[in-house]
Amino acid sequence: EIVGLLRSTITFVWDDEHKSVYPARDLRLACRCAQCIEEMTGQPLLDPTTVPPAVRARAINLVGNYACNIDWSDGHSAGIYNFRTLRADCPCDDCKALRAAGRKYNVPVYELAALAAHYKSDIALIDAG
Repeated sequence: EIVGLLRSTITFVWDDEHKSVYPARDLRLACRCAQCIEEMTGQPLLDPTTVPPAVRARAINLVGNYACNIDWSDGHSAGIYNFRTLRADCPCDDCKALRAAGRKYNVPVYELAALAAHYKSDIALIDAG
């Protein structure tokens, strides 16, 4: 489940019921598209001061079985957010502690497939309600 249209946070609920709650602006700033990151050097092109504090997701769409694309209220819509990375970089305290201990969560392939299959039918139904 993904909940976050027009909200200050975007929540991903994984098959194991773990919730990854990202501040919307943090996800927007984490965009790795060619408009935000220089392709050859990896240097940031996006000036964080140009992203409004109240940026929100206007739409969230699946990209294949591995990622989602977010249409942001600041007009940006080129980024792809990989489910594996979103799960591995979860900002919750438990996941931060795992990473600090040198461990990380590895998303099973079946979990990614199940997530994508679920959203093919349900993603358009999630709203700001």
